[in-house]
Amino acid sequence: MTENFDETKQILENGTKQEKIQCLENLVESDDPKIIQLIISKLDDEDIQVRGEAFSSLVLNENKISNELIKNLSSEKKYIRGYTSLILANRKDSESISEIIKLTKDQSAMVRSCALGALGYLKANQARKEIHNCFSDSNLEVKKSALKAVIDLGDTISQIEIEKMFNEKDEELEKLLILAKHS
Repeated sequence: MTENFDETKQILENGTKQEKIQCLENLVESDDPKIIQLIISKLDDEDIQVRGEAFSSLVLNENKISNELIKNLSSEKKYIRGYTSLILANRKDSESISEIIKLTKDQSAMVRSCALGALGYLKANQARKEIHNCFSDSNLEVKKSALKAVIDLGDTISQIEIEKMFNEKDEELEKLLILAKHS
């Protein structure tokens, strides 16, 4: 396995984009924690297609890799934190909800937005308070993600919250608000 690991590591760290993508496609069934960690590291690759292939590989992996994924919710790299929360959601991993909730206060708006999307997708009713708190976030995309999460939960939004959000003058946000009023 060491030879295979070393070869895989070499390709994922130094290969061409196509070599990395092909390698990631071939790792979808791996349950080796060291290999899973290598795949997760590619969520921060400079190439968006490599990041996408790493994402797909982890979502489609049917092995029990949740512990490795959850550990990476505290990664120093924002793409790893954000995308890992979405991977866990796509894997329908409700045991990760308490860790994903922590990311609603992350320093990165992208990570907060991903976490909110994950919580909405997981129907994380226990995260209602944290989701509503994000309505006052300084970042518009985070507000939109919070609103979408509320809609996904089937939760209600107060008239005061609606009025604050309509002040943003954003067409997409206004469409979500209309959707939220009717759900």
